[in-house]
Amino acid sequence: MIVETFPAGPLGCNCTILGDPSTKQAIVIDPGGDFPAIEAVIAEHGLTVKAILHTHTHIDHVGATAAVQKKHGAAARIHEGDEFLYSILPIQAQMLGMRTAPEHAELEAALRDDEVIGLGGIDLRVIHTPGHTPGSCCFEVRQKGDDAVLLFAGDTLFCRSVGRTDLWGGDQAALVSSIKKKLFALPDPTRVVCGHGEDTTIGEERRENPFVRVR
Repeated sequence: MIVETFPAGPLGCNCTILGDPSTKQAIVIDPGGDFPAIEAVIAEHGLTVKAILHTHTHIDHVGATAAVQKKHGAAARIHEGDEFLYSILPIQAQMLGMRTAPEHAELEAALRDDEVIGLGGIDLRVIHTPGHTPGSCCFEVRQKGDDAVLLFAGDTLFCRSVGRTDLWGGDQAALVSSIKKKLFALPDPTRVVCGHGEDTTIGEERRENPFVRVR
């Protein structure tokens, strides 16, 4: 399984290129900006982009979506709970002092809770985790025949922290519930790729995260 994660865009959103080495198909998760850097990783591995998936639609996670879609003709998908956020990208840009908002991509079918998206020998399961935004999702990734779990948590769960809930549609109680009931149901060794910053594991956050510690 090809997993290349790197900060992209002015706020350092962690963008991931997830690829299947046998089929050379790929999914781009949270293309926050820096299209040339994203394209360089795709080209390095000789991949064809099948889909562009978003953990949520704050502006720092969608900056290069339209560019990736134009280049590869890939389906761009978000959860329906975040459609209103995608429609107000100019307002989000204004709030951050940006002169222009990212170009809108053509959105395909909305992501559904518990939906499984296949990528050759890889299965990606959508986990709807409202709280940071109403449509926030995490992506559980497993390689067929392997018990190891990789979780792309977006801005729901961070290393020793959680996502902010003071923006449009944020809900602190919903966020904590999503983490405790859905994410902490995953095995402790699950590696968590956060929306910003360093990786962590479910077990570490269950024990050490002061916002959602479970004893």
